[in-house]
Amino acid sequence: MKKGKKKFHLAQFLVHGPTYHSIAMWRHPRTDWPDDSWRRPELYQHIAKVCERGLLDMVFFADLNFISDSFKGSLDPALRYATQVPEHDPIPLLAMVSAVTSRIGVGATFSTSYHLPFYAARLWATIDHLTGGRAAWNVVTSLNQNQAANHGQAELDPSELRYEKAHEFIEVCQQLWNSWDEDAVVMDRQNAIFADPSKVRRIEYEGRFYSSRGPLNVVRSPQNGPALIQAGTSPKGMDLAAKYADAVFAINPLAETSAVYYADLKERVAAHGRNPDHCAVLFGAQPIIGRSEAEALEKQDEHNSLVPIEGGMALLSGHLNFDLSNLPPDAKMMDRTEPELQRSRRVYRKDDGESRTLEEVAQRHGESVGLPQFVGTPESVADQLEAFFDEVGGDGFMISPIYCPGAIEEFVDLVVPELQRRGRFRTAYTGTTQRDHLRQTD
Repeated sequence: MKKGKKKFHLAQFLVHGPTYHSIAMWRHPRTDWPDDSWRRPELYQHIAKVCERGLLDMVFFADLNFISDSFKGSLDPALRYATQVPEHDPIPLLAMVSAVTSRIGVGATFSTSYHLPFYAARLWATIDHLTGGRAAWNVVTSLNQNQAANHGQAELDPSELRYEKAHEFIEVCQQLWNSWDEDAVVMDRQNAIFADPSKVRRIEYEGRFYSSRGPLNVVRSPQNGPALIQAGTSPKGMDLAAKYADAVFAINPLAETSAVYYADLKERVAAHGRNPDHCAVLFGAQPIIGRSEAEALEKQDEHNSLVPIEGGMALLSGHLNFDLSNLPPDAKMMDRTEPELQRSRRVYRKDDGESRTLEEVAQRHGESVGLPQFVGTPESVADQLEAFFDEVGGDGFMISPIYCPGAIEEFVDLVVPELQRRGRFRTAYTGTTQRDHLRQTD
């Protein structure tokens, strides 16, 4: 057993739909669910129980509120290839998943761009109560014109403006969560006093973008609002994470560039006067596990061959809000200067430094949305995760499956015990809240 080395944090990536990062997932021959089970809570309840058995920090649901027509100006490719379509609302699942678990955290994406802070503060405080302090909110600003149009907005706001609004949005939410003191509820039946009025206050917030009188009509929740997650890789997104986030979900296929991102983010956290250890960075990972190296490589080939190039193009076009059908398939992506194409530059470069072509990037995007594939036996996958982790500096991984729920079960039953044997992952939960799990070091 390796002693004295930093332990991993592990979270499970989910979507309330038939595809996650892999658009091959819905038709993978090892996907062992009935065709309609992704619409039902039982699948996600089963996954959450498996992940809690594995002592993971959280199960996390991503969410996009649109069907993209960015590729070729048509909905057809997104619908044909299930490019993260459909996606049902994950928020109701959080309560349903927490009802069959007792320790694991439950998180979901919720955009600041098309809601009001009071609603978000009330919603997430309620979820934090219902889950016993296990809630996590992935704060996003939304990324596609279709999403803006779905909410009655003619144009997508520029990225800088969306992040300025997000900062103010979170400030309002935090003031609302703080509008009830922890001991405000006294429930003095004899004297007919439910709450001490002196310990509940209006916030009277008047900002550039939002205003709210308050107070919140939800009592202070176990975590005083949920743990906050952020997934931005732009400087503005990193600043938002550095100021508020308890965890960051990052997609970067190379340990070398992940280490640069990790160091940059931790410096930004410290610059805000926060403890860098209180913002855990979880890098996306797609494990492919076999009983032998040969079997694992066969499973990788099987999975990757199921990804249609046009499906990858459609998925990437939606994420970039840019029609990639206007570029030739052999275009060198590192050479492109279009502003919309800069967001995903981290996946344009090969391990040897050469540029990938558009077709190569689309293929990889359809396989994993840029997550590195860790392929091998349980021991080999653990080796690869350790090597990546130690080069980057921490803090852990967001695990994404190639088929469901079997790939999740394999990781929990085969790789987690191997990491525990090496002293790289917890053998028990020591806290009760989502924030506790993200800060657990023993």
